[in-house]
Amino acid sequence: MLLTLIAAARSSAVLDTRFGDDRPLDAAGWHALERAIPVLLPLAAAELRYCSPTPSSRQTGDALGLAPLAQPALRDCDMGRWYGMTLQEVAAREPAAVEAWLADPRSAPHGGEPLLAFVSRVGGWLDTRPLEGEGRIVAVTESSVIRAAMLYALKAPPQSYWRTEVHPLSVVSLSGRPGRWSLRLG
Repeated sequence: MLLTLIAAARSSAVLDTRFGDDRPLDAAGWHALERAIPVLLPLAAAELRYCSPTPSSRQTGDALGLAPLAQPALRDCDMGRWYGMTLQEVAAREPAAVEAWLADPRSAPHGGEPLLAFVSRVGGWLDTRPLEGEGRIVAVTESSVIRAAMLYALKAPPQSYWRTEVHPLSVVSLSGRPGRWSLRLG
């Protein structure tokens, strides 16, 4: 099976990215998406097409002709009381909590989902995809979900999450089957 993950087009400037950001695409996101459509359009031939429940993922998927089915398991990490705030805002209010969150993947000082639970949720979704063999799946989701999927697939240490960047409209492919995923580049 080949699973292609597409990072949703941007919905805000990087410094204005908020935990649980559920805003629709901004003008720059639409412009970048229009430029990327010719390259990404062939992905619409996938047998199964999914997206996270956010407006930016849905809009990206629809613009690519995917008509994706929303998957709650592909939602961003639940950030509890930090929802809607930027990392800079949270760090100014709760510096010790942010430090604990970044240092311990089992911690959830925000009252939401710990990093390890988030990675496990995304990995559980990967491992329950229904196609075997040469089937193709495409999913549009937040960059954070793609980072979690890569961490799960590579069985990388949790701190690797903080050292991985996935930009809007990036494409990452995973091949394999439940419990045996490989990162596929190129």
